[in-house]
Amino acid sequence: MKILLPIDFSRSSQDAVRFVASRETLLGSNPQIEILNVHAPLKRKSSFLFGEGALDDYYQEHAEKLFSRARRTLESAGFKVSETMLVGVPDQTIAAEAERYKADLIVMGTRGLGALKGLFKNSVSTGVISLAHCPVLIVRGKHDEFPDSLRVGVAVDGSAYGEAAVRYTLKHRKLFGDHASFTIINAVNDYRGAAMTNVTGIALPTLSDKDIDQLEKNEFEDTVSKVRPIFAAEGITPDEVKLVGTPADEIAAYARANGIGILVMGSHGYNRLKTAVMGSTAAALAAHGIVPLLIVKSPKIEKAAVKTAEPAKA
Repeated sequence: MKILLPIDFSRSSQDAVRFVASRETLLGSNPQIEILNVHAPLKRKSSFLFGEGALDDYYQEHAEKLFSRARRTLESAGFKVSETMLVGVPDQTIAAEAERYKADLIVMGTRGLGALKGLFKNSVSTGVISLAHCPVLIVRGKHDEFPDSLRVGVAVDGSAYGEAAVRYTLKHRKLFGDHASFTIINAVNDYRGAAMTNVTGIALPTLSDKDIDQLEKNEFEDTVSKVRPIFAAEGITPDEVKLVGTPADEIAAYARANGIGILVMGSHGYNRLKTAVMGSTAAALAAHGIVPLLIVKSPKIEKAAVKTAEPAKA
């Protein structure tokens, strides 16, 4: 597994390093880890104060202060690392380096600014989520420790992206520890109090509680039934949780209250403007920053790597 680890001086960045260092189960597979520091270019007036060589020295000295701390943490845990310093627009440069490095995963920190502020703020993590082609694991600060074996919540919505998240999770199970447990999470629509209409726009009679319960059950079953066989093929029987309401808010609240160690979900991945204006569950959860969040963007995860269980023959 090739992991790209962008770092800066923030607490959340340090926690991202500690998260990778805590993955003891990965050691047996000899992962490749590249620590990356991207320095935003100095403004034109400021750059004139340096000669070209002095400016390069400044960038390298800044990066080495970061690298030395991260290197100690990772090497003391048994990992071997490489280091890269680049100058450029941070989110664009991180995404481009992930492509060049052929990273299987980007792990980075975020401060977690609240759903609305986080979506509209020009944050590096939101930009990387939008631009990177590989999965991105976002870690917010304030984590005292990361156990090797995690309780993994996999949020699905019935799309190919949700299925890709499940396949990636199972393909890279060592990332979560030998004794990880898995929970499928699906947030269904809230039909209570909703104004239901027919195709002509005419209001339909108010739904009974029984009707609503059945609608929720059907929606949940339609979604979860698509991923159960993927888990079954790996001999895993996950817990299943049905939530009702706005996905990001409900999933974040459930994760906080039930000891979820990491959330995994698929995302279509939009350009930054579309993500900010339209919003997405993935970006909103990244802004919540409740627990580490692994976002899988591509539905083209190698399906051969994790086979789907064959249906039983009559």
